[in-house]
Amino acid sequence: MVEERRLIRSVQKSADRDAADTLVRKYYDEIYTYAFRQTADEHTAMDLTQGIFVSMLQTISRYDSKKAGFRTWLYRIATNKIIDHHRSRSAVRSKILDIDGLDIASEDDFTQRLGDEDLAVRIQKHIAEFEPEIQRVFRLKVYAGQTFAEIAADLRLPEATVKTKYYRLIKVLRKEFSDEYYR
Repeated sequence: MVEERRLIRSVQKSADRDAADTLVRKYYDEIYTYAFRQTADEHTAMDLTQGIFVSMLQTISRYDSKKAGFRTWLYRIATNKIIDHHRSRSAVRSKILDIDGLDIASEDDFTQRLGDEDLAVRIQKHIAEFEPEIQRVFRLKVYAGQTFAEIAADLRLPEATVKTKYYRLIKVLRKEFSDEYYR
């Protein structure tokens, strides 16, 4: 933590490239995984991750450790970039499945995986239609694995409000996808 604060100050004050590189390396895999879980596409996740870190470096001068921890702040940037990505793709949401990369055990397994992937894409589309704050709650809970308390602190909302938003969205998703959800 002390080392991280030193790196942040160094980047803020003198645009220290080595410090910036160390910060990026420290969080790269975690942020990439977060983006990949929401896009299911390596290239898109890499592009988003790069954009997230570019944005982080462009705005790090405004980062205030009194308002949020660095990791929380970085996830806020990531969540906003991912929401923007889904919003920009709302008109055209086609998913190209890389069949070469699949380990196909049987035809039934293959069909199940395609069905699951299609369901995940349709759920992502549906979530992208909700207001950004609800999307943030969902993404931070499901994809980043944050607790309700962490999300509440990040979004500056009461924890009860965060839980209510999350569980209402889950209820809507279960209702909307009930035929496929309860196979």
